[in-house]
Amino acid sequence: MPYNHYSNFLVNNIYCVLLIPVLILSVWAQAQVSGSFRKYSRDQNRRGLTGARAAEAVLRANGVYQVAIRPTSGHLTDHYDPRDHTIYLSESVYSAPTVAAVGVAAHEAGHAVQYAVGYSPIRLRSAIVPLTNLGSRCSVILLLVGMLLYSQSLFLIGILLFSLTTVFQLVTLPVEFNASRRALEAIEGQGLLDTDELSGARKVLRAAALTYVAALLMSALQLLRYVLIFLGRENRRGGGRR
Repeated sequence: MPYNHYSNFLVNNIYCVLLIPVLILSVWAQAQVSGSFRKYSRDQNRRGLTGARAAEAVLRANGVYQVAIRPTSGHLTDHYDPRDHTIYLSESVYSAPTVAAVGVAAHEAGHAVQYAVGYSPIRLRSAIVPLTNLGSRCSVILLLVGMLLYSQSLFLIGILLFSLTTVFQLVTLPVEFNASRRALEAIEGQGLLDTDELSGARKVLRAAALTYVAALLMSALQLLRYVLIFLGRENRRGGGRR
């Protein structure tokens, strides 16, 4: 088998072998999020606490008062926007007195607390957002052009830009895990949920965290594939010069 065909065969096989478990994890994580949220959205918490009130309680417990809490459309579209200091809660969370709603809302409040206390990873993530957006838009174009024109320089720049997405996913992990930890500590400390209900909220947040792990692995795997292609092309060029 010619070297270039062997190199491509090796890259593709390494990628496929690693891709299968990552895909399985991604699908399983999404199923866990949907299943856990659906299950604990049927369980009303004993205090009748809505997501909005839970978020407010977490903020108050951490001495954060300049954050608004508003409803937003969509399913699981909950997020904190630091630009207007607002927690946006989806329709199934904002006014729902369920175990799942309390867990999700408390998690988003945890992000607001992170910004309020200057948590370093979330400040780093915010700082690299513009670069990440640039990288995600330009990397695919440069990688494709580099492949078609056989330009290693353009291909390498494409890899470096794409790597920003992987770095962003890596930084996101401690941010999300920390927000969930803050949420659960506040829920338990403020007595927002009973012990058995807290277990349900923990399962919802744990399932959501798995999706971020899967996203990181998928991005890292794609980056590895590009690097292997780049190294294979370099080896072929080096072999041609000898």
